[in-house]
Amino acid sequence: MALGTSLFLIAVGAILRFAITATTNDVNIQTVGVILMIVGGVGLVISLFFMSVWADRRRQPLPPDEQYYPGRGV
Repeated sequence: MALGTSLFLIAVGAILRFAITATTNDVNIQTVGVILMIVGGVGLVISLFFMSVWADRRRQPLPPDEQYYPGRGV
């Protein structure tokens, strides 16, 4: 689940939980909103975890430059 999808699920869940006051006989809309917020939160945590684990942590060596060698040029 991507980061954007997680945020979307949290937003839709919050709208269903806090903004919708309609009631139905078959489905409790507030409960569906809470479930969507929980699923979105879990997806957000998983997305952030995988983004941090799979982040490219290798540092590319910088090319030699005049400013890194005192006494030469600049």
